[in-house]
Amino acid sequence: MPVIKVEQSGSVRTVTLARPEKRNALNTEMLDGLYAAFHAAPDRAERVAVIRAEGPVFCAGIDLRERLEKPAGHGESPIEIVLDAIEHYPLPVVAVVQGDAIAGGNELALHADFVVAATTAKFGMSLAQIGLAPTWFLAKKMIEVAGPVASREVLLLGDPISAERMHALGLIARIAPPSGLQAAATSLIERLAANAPLSLRAIKAMLVRQMRYRDGIPHGDVEALVEAARRSADAKEGIQARLEKRTPRFGGE
Repeated sequence: MPVIKVEQSGSVRTVTLARPEKRNALNTEMLDGLYAAFHAAPDRAERVAVIRAEGPVFCAGIDLRERLEKPAGHGESPIEIVLDAIEHYPLPVVAVVQGDAIAGGNELALHADFVVAATTAKFGMSLAQIGLAPTWFLAKKMIEVAGPVASREVLLLGDPISAERMHALGLIARIAPPSGLQAAATSLIERLAANAPLSLRAIKAMLVRQMRYRDGIPHGDVEALVEAARRSADAKEGIQARLEKRTPRFGGE
């Protein structure tokens, strides 16, 4: 069975995370499927792309078991490449979040243009709790959508945040009770799809381009700190502890 499903219905293309038995944790196969879905040029009839997920969890982030077995290499990570493709997709992207969106799942949602979430969903970036740190690319997105104060709360604490608080902080566009999530999402999607396609493309390109000014800030020293955390004994301990559902024992090395 495919772990990423892509369906076209009229002007709407839906990309579905389909690994519910693993809480839609992003493994290599899923990242490859997402990249293929958003790297390709949209069909002429398409107006809006939608990201959904099967099961009770939207996305639990990167597959930690695969992360332990295949440590990340140097340079741009596979998830960054996927998120960049979503952010630069030429048409609006709507993420429909029916359940928790944690770490990479949180970033996956926030790299969409609109997030419609169930009030029962939780969001979070728990990297500090397992000995990791977001890359410059991932932290930049958080700053863009949340601002410095909310970004500190999300990144430094790492605790889950309710969809209602995320909405109050301005991080997500719409919230609805679980029973009304589909109706809320459909209303937004149909409203976007009714707009002029050339206008949608022009405005999307303009917004993305104007938010990229931070890319020129020197940040080699910051990347070195992130890399040190990623390759530390603490990171290995933190991931193992999360998989074993116990409190990690960090040694600062």
